[in-house]
Amino acid sequence: MNRRDILRTAALLGGASLLTPEAVWAAAANAKAGDWVLGLADVESDVAPTGLTRLHGRAPAALRGTLFRNGPAKFRRPGGSVGHWFDGDGMVRRFQIADGQARMSARFVDTVKRRQDAAANAVITPGYGTAPGPGARLTGPDDANAANTSVLMAGGELWALWEGGSPTMLDPVTLETRGFKTLRPDLKAMPFLAHPRVQPDGTIWNLGLGGGRAIVWQLAPDGALRKAEVIKLPRNSYMHDFTATARHLVILLQPWVQERFTMPVAAAMSWKPELGTQVLVIDKDDLSKRRVFELPPFFFFHLGDAWEETDGTIRFDACIDEDPSGTAQNAGLFLQGKHVRATPPRRAMIALHADGRGELAKEMVAAEFPRGDARFAGQARRYAVHVTNERPDRPLFQGIAVRDWKADSDQVFDFGPRHLVEETVFVPRPGSSEELDGWLVGTTLNLDAKATELHVFDARHVKQGPIAAWRASVALPVTFHGIFVQA
Repeated sequence: MNRRDILRTAALLGGASLLTPEAVWAAAANAKAGDWVLGLADVESDVAPTGLTRLHGRAPAALRGTLFRNGPAKFRRPGGSVGHWFDGDGMVRRFQIADGQARMSARFVDTVKRRQDAAANAVITPGYGTAPGPGARLTGPDDANAANTSVLMAGGELWALWEGGSPTMLDPVTLETRGFKTLRPDLKAMPFLAHPRVQPDGTIWNLGLGGGRAIVWQLAPDGALRKAEVIKLPRNSYMHDFTATARHLVILLQPWVQERFTMPVAAAMSWKPELGTQVLVIDKDDLSKRRVFELPPFFFFHLGDAWEETDGTIRFDACIDEDPSGTAQNAGLFLQGKHVRATPPRRAMIALHADGRGELAKEMVAAEFPRGDARFAGQARRYAVHVTNERPDRPLFQGIAVRDWKADSDQVFDFGPRHLVEETVFVPRPGSSEELDGWLVGTTLNLDAKATELHVFDARHVKQGPIAAWRASVALPVTFHGIFVQA
């Protein structure tokens, strides 16, 4: 597969939601929707830098830096709207903490997609679950790049990431868009997933999908390209995330399979549980060295960091669903105020044994957006952090949890049903080398105050609640992923 082939197939990738006739009925139910729909409301303009109001507590003096978060913030236009939550225009938020004070700003990423849709006064650009509209131009994946999923700091640049296209460079201070990042001229517009894995030394590993092929990226800490190699995959699975140990890439191939190329991709996706889930383990130093493990069928979006034990066993946590009938297929209805009751994703631990056995240990704990102490990425670790406590009558989460695998225990703080809780990010305490010694920094949307809030937790004592919190003067829709850059 050459560059042209992988670009063509990547333009049609990204996963999708199959919007059923129920979507038409859901529009009529919009007036009955709960106030959780504030988490998916449209933002019409950028947010200028402004101070946040302190609610209680005070941030530790040693906590200084910036939380960057990314997520969709514009979904609806008069001439036609997106077909799925995941297709909104990306807006990057910037929360700066210093001297016990907090400030924020937010800015839309100036993408080709956003400009094209704005000119048409309709969402005509295809995406995760949105079909192309009249006048849509799609010459490659970056024409559909929403830059709305995650962020990465590399070489002084802030990169806004999406599943199927190039990173988009932003100024980390002003959030001004600087254009697409080309890692090598002959690799222009090659796909770059929104979940790169960063080693403790700063080395960046990532994948880019193109049908049954993937490009494996290895970058230096400053974002310079070290290696780019195309590999063959056993199947055309939908893939949002992968994981890695210090020595291996760990690629999960779930049985949600793309059978043909069409837009939206939902029409090409089929759930085939009889195939099970395959795990492809590849040697980072020699991508031709690979092993395949077999697991029962499940659907997933996100994985925790993996590590390898002395006997060769690879372990990692995952947030799994029984099938893609939850967020993957029904989140298009969120935008119309309709929530389809579904079991939330559950936490699981996966073990890949040296003798070739794969083991899946499911738990009943609701879990999404797993994070950890990035200083231990790819190494043996004790803790995992995730959001939890999704309610059956609404989407999204109300609490955060810290899992202690060694002690087999959890600490949970529940904000209650009046908050929509976003992913939290760990920030290490300066000078400490102990795992999870520091703070968790994250945001919620307070439905009563109709405002976004910023919270700081002592990472070892989450159940005691935030040690500091601030409130913005605006309510921004729920984001997906973020990073904290220490000053």
